[in-house]
Amino acid sequence: MPHWLVIDLEATTEEGGWPVEEMEIIEIGATLVAETDGRELDHFQRFVRPRRRPVLTTFCRELTHISQSHVDNAAPLHEVWAQFEHWLAQHSPRLAGWASWGDYDRRQLEQEWSRQNLSSQLCRLRHINLKQRFAEARQLKRPVGLNTALQLAGLRFQGQQHRALEDARNTARLLPLALPACE
Repeated sequence: MPHWLVIDLEATTEEGGWPVEEMEIIEIGATLVAETDGRELDHFQRFVRPRRRPVLTTFCRELTHISQSHVDNAAPLHEVWAQFEHWLAQHSPRLAGWASWGDYDRRQLEQEWSRQNLSSQLCRLRHINLKQRFAEARQLKRPVGLNTALQLAGLRFQGQQHRALEDARNTARLLPLALPACE
């Protein structure tokens, strides 16, 4: 039975946002789900200590509910990524691909892989922008945010928004509705 990996990242930011080039990952959340029914099979969640801007802005802390102590006590990305890759290796043979809500997560990861000379098994898998696929499947004029998409699907957001694992889990709930548009 094929599985899908859904990833969400939280990153350093300020009100009004920063360009992706200036953002750093502070939390990785991933859920592995069965393609057939979207049931969660396993998950991964870690905080990451940023290098360039180690002090989170007030806006970032309030948006993500990630405290300064969460990132102060976390490992740097190269260590966390090694843990993620080890976790992912257990599931790689059955992975059909990986997905995220929008293209930000993919671009942020690619930037960090390049910047920190990291490798990833994800490079060998296809990535699906579920935000775009959901809009296509629902014939929307433009893509919508995760919370709006859940509402359009008759679902409510479960958990705390802007936390990586909970955002990944909610995104995964939309995977069965977007997969037909992927084939």
